[in-house]
This record gives sequence, structure tokens and C-alpha cells, in this order.
Amino acid sequence: MEQTTEILRYAAFTTTPDGGNPAGVVLDATRLDDARMQAIAADIGYAETMFVTEVRVDGDSRRNRVRYFSPIAEVPFCGHATIALAVALSGRDGTGTFIFDTPVGPVAIETAGQGAEVTASFTSVEPRVSEFPDDVLSTLLGLLGMGLGDLNPDYPPMIAFAGNWHPILVFAGRKAFDSFVFDPDPMRTLMDDQNWTGTVTTLYEIGPGEFDSRNLFPVGTITEDPATGSAAAAFGGYLRLLSLVEPPSRVLVHQGSHVGRPSVLTIDIPPSGGIVVSGEAVEIS
Repeated sequence: MEQTTEILRYAAFTTTPDGGNPAGVVLDATRLDDARMQAIAADIGYAETMFVTEVRVDGDSRRNRVRYFSPIAEVPFCGHATIALAVALSGRDGTGTFIFDTPVGPVAIETAGQGAEVTASFTSVEPRVSEFPDDVLSTLLGLLGMGLGDLNPDYPPMIAFAGNWHPILVFAGRKAFDSFVFDPDPMRTLMDDQNWTGTVTTLYEIGPGEFDSRNLFPVGTITEDPATGSAAAAFGGYLRLLSLVEPPSRVLVHQGSHVGRPSVLTIDIPPSGGIVVSGEAVEIS
């Protein structure tokens, strides 16, 4: 790997390096082509690595153009890597507002705090939802060994978008949510066929305004994502668009315990506009 390419590693949506979701961060990718960025992401092996491909967009020192790569392909948006980059830049440039020009549009990030305790909040693009295409829901449930009766009837299965498309499945029972298993290869095939660039997002309501989540993301050696900011944003949009919350409202999502990297994502749902997702990040030595 090129010695001139400095790669930082952060865990997002956690305060400890062994929790949350690891992300690679390259603060200066201005000289890297697509193939090199893809190779770096594959070598790092995290769910995503984020690259700053243009600094000081339009002369603004706090605006950067960015791209995201998983180990196997470029992805349109990644929430946990966005949080990681914002915290990394805050350490260098000070907290405040950053703008990231992403492939899905400009994303504003607010950072606050000091030292190792910096919280970052991004505002997603405008969310939307759609129905499952014919037979796709039954195919997805079949891959999980589940049926419609295993889902919570208060939360209709839908596909939600706030930067990436995420199927949303809310389970009725804790046991089914905790115990389902899946074969990553046919799941990956279904996701690619449906252009689901994010995770398959499964949840269980553990209390008012609080959910546990498992996000399926079969890439390389990864099967489940420990913390998924774009899924949190999509879920917040889903809750608002289906009138399942009364905005403004806040929802907490716990994720990662099933893969040994617990995380917490805070979702703030305003009456209109993008969904706000917040969390901390810490550098991995």
C-alpha cells in the first residue's frame, strides 16, 4: 500500500474502540483513482472506507467532496463512516458544521464536544418509502426462515430510503429476532438484484421510542453490520412517513450486540426535511 496514503481507523456510534462500527478514513484521496480507492477499501476490510476526494469545495475550508467504498464496490452513502470522518476532522479543524458532498447530495454534519468526546450529527437527504415488489418480501422472509406472522403488525414491512435503500422488517417476538440465521450468498444476490445498496434492516421494539436492530450486510467476511447510520436515517423516515411517531420525536436504536460490537444510534425526527442521526466515534489504535 502506498506510504503516502494515510489511513485512519475509527469506530463509530460508540465510545470504545472495540464497540460500534469500524470505518476507514482517508483525509486526502485527491490523487487516488477509483481502482486504488477500491483496493484500499478491500485491504482494510471494514464495511466501508470513506475518501475525501476534494477538499475546500468552492473555497469553503469546511466543505469536502467524499466517496464511500465497501470491500467489493462503491456505495452511495454510509452513515457510520460519515460520523467517523466528522469526528476526525473535528480533531484537526475544530468542532462545528461540516458539509460533505456525497454521491446522493450534500449532507450537513454538526459536531460538538472536545477532546476524545465529540458527538457528530448528520442530516440525511429527504427520506422516502416504497412497497416491496411482488414476491420479494416472501423471498426475503424465506431467506430468514420467517413468515409474515413473525412480523409486528404495527410496523408494516417497507423499503425506506435516506441515502441508501433499506428493507425494514420489525419482528413481533424477541426470540425470532435474536435467533434467525441466513446464508450470506443468496442474501447478497437478492440485495444486488433489488439494488439495495444499504443493509437489510431488522428491528425489535424493546420499549417506547427504543429498538434493537440487526442489519444484514454480507460483504467479504462481514455478515452483519454493527452500526448503520443510513439505516437509522431510513428507519426515522419510515416512522414519520407512515405516521408511526409524532414529530418532532427521538428514537434510540441499539445495534451490534449480536456481533460483539455494541453501539447506540440516536435518531431525531423533525416534522419535515432530512432525518438527524447522532453518535460518537473513537479512533482505533
